[in-house]
Amino acid sequence: MPINITMPALSPTMEEGNLAKWLVKEGDTVKSGDVIAEIETDKATMEVEAVDEGVVAKLVVPAGTEGVKVNALIAVLAADGEDVSAAAAGGGAAAPAKAEAKAEAPEAEKSAAAAAAPAPTQAVAHSGERVFASPLARRLAKEAGLDLKAVAGSGPHGRIVKSDIEKAVSTGGAKPAAAAPAAAPASAPAPALAKGMSEEAVLKLFSEGSYELVPHDGMRKTIAKRLQESKQTIPHFYVSVDCELDALLALRAQLNGSAPEKDGKPVYKLSVNDMVIKAMALALRDVPDANVSWTDSNMVKHKHADVGVAVSIPGGLITPIIRQAELKSLSAISNEMKDLGKRAKERKLKPEEYQGGTTAVSNMGMMGVKNFAAVVNPPHATILAIGAGEERVVVKKGEMKIANVMTVTLSTDHRAVDGALGAELLGAFKRYIESPMGMLV
Repeated sequence: MPINITMPALSPTMEEGNLAKWLVKEGDTVKSGDVIAEIETDKATMEVEAVDEGVVAKLVVPAGTEGVKVNALIAVLAADGEDVSAAAAGGGAAAPAKAEAKAEAPEAEKSAAAAAAPAPTQAVAHSGERVFASPLARRLAKEAGLDLKAVAGSGPHGRIVKSDIEKAVSTGGAKPAAAAPAAAPASAPAPALAKGMSEEAVLKLFSEGSYELVPHDGMRKTIAKRLQESKQTIPHFYVSVDCELDALLALRAQLNGSAPEKDGKPVYKLSVNDMVIKAMALALRDVPDANVSWTDSNMVKHKHADVGVAVSIPGGLITPIIRQAELKSLSAISNEMKDLGKRAKERKLKPEEYQGGTTAVSNMGMMGVKNFAAVVNPPHATILAIGAGEERVVVKKGEMKIANVMTVTLSTDHRAVDGALGAELLGAFKRYIESPMGMLV
């Protein structure tokens, strides 16, 4: 029987992706775990692995196709001993070379989906919601007669994997899905996001031939929607403070100078940004009421400080996350950040490496920016904007001194972190920056 390969859902909010490259051709033999294709989402390029063994009978969607819907057929495998030509003819209906353009959903609905709360641990669906499961899990569930809607997923973001199906079968099968709860009264619809000037109106302001039109890519569209939604729905509040850096710079130089070597290179090289990440994580540990996310029903109080770090990449930015940063050493944070930053620029991050987090840090100091205010990225309630460290005149005990100083600005979601709490968090951060030995104990 032919084995259909469909476009995978690489994240809970993914609806479509671009089939960037096939790494196999028709007639190739593949086994489970072989990388067969590269899929581009709005934030990353990800490799797709085969979950079945067989011969590639037909590549339904050509490489380079954009806007391929999740679960759309992209290729057909011939199972062991099956006639390849028959499998190619017997596979699912071929998808068009170019996916049909879908009708635009209301902006408020799409933005709300992009800013969804942390993914549930169980992929239970009601009223037609999509169930996230690997192709192999879907096939095994179909063969065993199991309802995927009643199977708990243990994969990333609640995705159902092979082991979940095997567990359900060994325990007597998944129970029938519970009836959907009665619908709650519909809340007032979110206001539609304001649109800017139409393209026609904008172009009328400029003489013909004085410009070129550059189409928005998926990343730029996502950034625009999320940040517009953030500024229109989150009441921002800003707190700024100056931090002296001399003690931190001295400790950094001492730690880097004493780093052990491996193959003639130091095993770590700390940056000021690595120490900022650690200081922010420890500040959230010390002020746990600020380590939260807002929802209409509850305050989500996080147990760890997962710090996202804004990384500029061609066409936009992405925020890889240092998980449980308050528990990690400075050297571990430094090496992890170097790896995440490198793969971010190559667009090779996995969704779980940049989705979620409990706060974020945006550092423009290396660009010479003295201070700025960053935009809160939901579901975060805070983001810390780091300015450049520079020599300034400071007054100490009535005398003028020269010190290295940087200005930092905390942006908060005022629904979750009010002014006094934000000031307390920023005060804790300042203490770790100015007395950095506290980050080592």
